[in-house]
Amino acid sequence: MKTKVNSRKIIFIFSFVFILLGFWFSTKNAYTFVKGYMLFQTGQTKIVKSTEKSSKQHKHNLNQELLYSIRPEKGENIGNLLIPKLNATLPIFHGTDEEELERGVGHFEKSVLPGEQDNSVLSGHRDTVFRKLGEVGKGDKLIVETSAGTFTYKIRHVRIVDKDDRTVIVPKPRATLTISTCYPFDFIGASPERYILVADLISQRLT
Repeated sequence: MKTKVNSRKIIFIFSFVFILLGFWFSTKNAYTFVKGYMLFQTGQTKIVKSTEKSSKQHKHNLNQELLYSIRPEKGENIGNLLIPKLNATLPIFHGTDEEELERGVGHFEKSVLPGEQDNSVLSGHRDTVFRKLGEVGKGDKLIVETSAGTFTYKIRHVRIVDKDDRTVIVPKPRATLTISTCYPFDFIGASPERYILVADLISQRLT
């Protein structure tokens, strides 16, 4: 009788242990599955975001190529800058060396061309093409005519910065036109500052 009781007890203990082991294994597998699924989903999300980013970059590059199929050479005339406030039309040359600035407005070679997404930077001498630029300010319009079309910008910000301030040429998230000239306008000698106009593209007419 005692032997039967012990046998049942042993069977019960073994059964309980097996149930616990089964429960442990099933829980562990479920956790592993859920963890793996979450990692997979995270990976898929990253892939989708990466693909979307690549697609946007591709569209951005395509837009640049569509506006200008041929990039200008240094010293080449790329168009005109119109300043309605001054009733002025100024030629723009690709490059900002003295050779270009003596002829008109210079386009900073490392910046995008007018109309493109990002920061297109133009500069000129305060005592020649930009001698009246101080009369132009926030809310005024700037128009650039190039082989790609006519691009109209509206000035949203006027800055006076140190001559060595490099924030003038930093990239922008949208089509921006930045114009720079020496400041003060009546200063004799090498000017210590720069007069900066920052304008956003508000309309365009492509050719």
